[in-house]
Amino acid sequence: MDQSNLAPHLAADGSLAASALTRASRARRVIELLLLYVGLPLAISYLVRERHFSILLLLQPVMIAIIVFLLRDRTFSVKRELGRLPPAREALQILGLFIAVAAALAAFMARFQPDLFLSLPRRSAVFWAIIMVFYPLVSAFPQELIYRTLFFHRFGALFGNARALAAAVNGILFGFAHIMFGSWISVVLSGSLGFVIAWRYSRARSFWGAWFEHALYGDLVFTVGLGRYFFTGNGFPHH
Repeated sequence: MDQSNLAPHLAADGSLAASALTRASRARRVIELLLLYVGLPLAISYLVRERHFSILLLLQPVMIAIIVFLLRDRTFSVKRELGRLPPAREALQILGLFIAVAAALAAFMARFQPDLFLSLPRRSAVFWAIIMVFYPLVSAFPQELIYRTLFFHRFGALFGNARALAAAVNGILFGFAHIMFGSWISVVLSGSLGFVIAWRYSRARSFWGAWFEHALYGDLVFTVGLGRYFFTGNGFPHH
C-alpha cells in the first residue's frame, strides 16, 4: 500500500476507528459526514417546522438506524463504548464547570429575563419534572450516540491528530442541527456545548461522561427559562 495515501488519525482508543484512510475512503467519509450531519438535519428541520413532525419521534428511528449500523461494524465494540465511565477528575471538571455556568446563567436570567426565570417549574411543576427525568433518556442519549459515538468512530480519522479541530467541527455541526428551532440562541448555545462535550469525549472516550454533561445542561436550560429556544411545540423538547 502506498504510505503517502494514508491519512494520520487521532490515536485510536475507545470508539475511534483504528485504520488510517486512503484518499478514496477519505472522500467517501466526507460525503457521508455531510449527508448525515448537514443533509439529515436539514430534512428533519423541514419535517419539524413545515410538516409539524415531533422531533422526539424523528430521533428514535435515527437512533435505531445508528445502533444497527454500529452493531454491524466489526471495528466497533459496544462493550468498550458503554463500559467506560469518565475518570474521577473528568467528572469533577464536568460538575465544576456546570456549577459555574448554572450560577452565571441563573443570575443573568434573574436580572435580565425575570419573567422567564424559573417559569417552567413555577407554572408547570409536573411537566418540568417529566422533562428532568425523561430528557436525558429520550433526547440526550440518542444525540450523544449520533454526535459523539458515531462521529468519532466513523469520522475521527478524518482530522488526523488535530483534536481541537475535530471538536470544533463537531460543535459546529451539533449547533447546526438546532436550526429547526429558528433561533440563533439555540444554535450558538448548542454549538458551544457540543464543542466542550466533543473535546472531553476525544480525550476520555467516555460515552457516559458525554451523556451526563449533555443531560445536565439540557435540564438546566428548561429550568432557568431558556426552554423556549429549544422547543418546537411538536412533542418533547430537544436540546
